[in-house]
Amino acid sequence: MKKLSFTLLLCVAAILPSLGQPAGLHTRNVFIITLDGMRWEEVFEGATDSLMTDLEYVKDTAALLGRFDAPTPEERREKLLPWFWSTLSNSGQLYGNRRLGNKVDVTNFFWFSYPGYNEILVGYSDPRINSNDKVWNPNVTVLEWINRRPEFNGRVAAFGSWDVFPYIINEKRSGIPVNAGFELAQGDNLSEREQFLNALQPTIPSPWGSVRLDAFTHHYALEYIKKNHPRLVYISYGETDDFAHDGRYDHYLKSAHQADQWIHELWDYVQADPFYAGKTTFMITTDHGRGASPKHEWKSHGKTYEGSNAIWMAAIGPDTPPIGEMKTDGQWWQNQAAKTAAAFLGLDYSNEEETGAVIKEMFK
Repeated sequence: MKKLSFTLLLCVAAILPSLGQPAGLHTRNVFIITLDGMRWEEVFEGATDSLMTDLEYVKDTAALLGRFDAPTPEERREKLLPWFWSTLSNSGQLYGNRRLGNKVDVTNFFWFSYPGYNEILVGYSDPRINSNDKVWNPNVTVLEWINRRPEFNGRVAAFGSWDVFPYIINEKRSGIPVNAGFELAQGDNLSEREQFLNALQPTIPSPWGSVRLDAFTHHYALEYIKKNHPRLVYISYGETDDFAHDGRYDHYLKSAHQADQWIHELWDYVQADPFYAGKTTFMITTDHGRGASPKHEWKSHGKTYEGSNAIWMAAIGPDTPPIGEMKTDGQWWQNQAAKTAAAFLGLDYSNEEETGAVIKEMFK
């Protein structure tokens, strides 16, 4: 009898990791959040003076300086991204300050959005993903891989401002609900807020044909989270990239600041909800960098714009040491995000090709 009990105990211990309950890990839910085309320069140094004072990129330079200027990079970044440089820096980790030799780079050869999002979510670059066209992703993302597991099936959801995300995540094959572009909330049991958003979104013009305003992405995501309590959530804010392409540095900064506040709201919500509190990790990153020199290249990215390969990454949650800004020399890669996200859930993610390794520094 004792031998049988011991054998049963070993069997239970063996399956616990597959249930997302490994010994020593507290995370049971993961949010992956991206800010499209958000440069590492602004994340770690705040607003750039030479751009804030350039009337080619800013309509009201005095107002923008009053809002985001400060004597030091540390003060400027706190003004631009106050949640990043308070809660996140005090309780989490930020990677990618290249001035300190701390580097995060993409591994794909293209340095624009679809290849970057594929790399984040799949865990490796794919030369077949070489455009931003609406092509169904042949690769299985970590979202889909986790959604296939019985304990996570139907507990994964994605939200994005760009209308290509249903293709990147391959909503058709994966079965993961993806609310992106100008889609409305679906279902028979919509909340009052979802019904309001559905009525409002078609009446508010977006500056772009393929990207909606981030306010809709955020509030659709928040309402879904409150109602359904998904265990794995992907949210992509898109305004930063599109305002940058438009040459509007003022709007780029304001959108980055607002995204910081929305992530703040999400974090405060999960800390107050018993389902998520103390059991949720946020991973935050971007799909690509941008040009930096000469100055006007900040608007663009791609293989011909030096610096577009340079990105950043952050994590905060119960299993991440509260180091704050990572100040040591080191090299990390975009392709490490997928396996790391799964590892927070106690899962050993693998795919058809070798993925980037788990970022061990993110774990206690």
